[in-house]
Parts: sequence; structure tokens; C-alpha cells
Amino acid sequence: MKTLIVLYSYHHNNTEKVARVISGVLNAEIKKPSEVNLDEVGEYDLIGFGSGIYSDKHHPTLLELAERLPETSSQRAFIFTTSAITSESKIASDHNPIRDILLSKGFEIAGEYQCVGFNTNSFLKYFGGMNKNRPNAYDLDKAEAFARKLVL
Repeated sequence: MKTLIVLYSYHHNNTEKVARVISGVLNAEIKKPSEVNLDEVGEYDLIGFGSGIYSDKHHPTLLELAERLPETSSQRAFIFTTSAITSESKIASDHNPIRDILLSKGFEIAGEYQCVGFNTNSFLKYFGGMNKNRPNAYDLDKAEAFARKLVL
């Protein structure tokens, strides 16, 4: 199974930590949205889309790439994020924008994962941030288990 992970991660590289674990299980390439060649997207059986959550959705560069993807009828996708706060309902709402785009392009959504990440945005930087040392080993173990479920 040929797999690509499209990742936008900065600040503390929380989502990159998760992507590396998933990549290790799936033997996936990791690329930034700017590195993805749309003419080659069809070569992948499975494509993951990951970033931190910014204003309740994936980073704009990831959403813009998803909008430009060609339509498909045979590809699977997965979605993963890190966020300051997480819950089942928050995962669903945070992932809605990219999920809707991918479904409109014909992708089958194979799974979704979210965990908390270290956050020093806004006023939090004055208090040392929240979720220090996250994602941690527990979060990364859950990411690994998530990735194993994606294997056909």
C-alpha cells in the first residue's frame, strides 16, 4: 500500500511527532502541502492529512491543497490533528472542513485521530502554556494503534 502523509506542523511540531509515528507504521512519505505534486496524487492508495487546529480547522494551506485535489473513486484518506483541547464532538467539528472537501472529491475516509498538543498561543505563553510535554508516549501509542487500523 503506497501511502502519503501531507503535514503542516509548526510552533512546537506536535503534529509532526504524530505523523512520524503513523509514517513508521505505514511506511509513508511525509510532505508539506507545498511539496505535493497533484499529478502524482493518484499513485497513492492512502493519503493522510494532518495539522494543528487553527480556529477550529486544519491549517489553511492544507485545506487549500485539499480543494485542488483531483476527484477520485478509489482512494482512501485519513485525518489527524493536535489541538489544545480534544473530545469526540470536538474532533468531529474540527475535522468537518477537510472531511467535507475530501468526501466531495470522492475519497473514502478510513479514520480520524486527534490528541492534545503543547500550546503557547495567545495569553497562554505568559503562564507556560498548556499540555506541556504533549503529545506524550500515551498519545503516540494511540497514534500507532490508529495507524495499524488503517492497514488493509
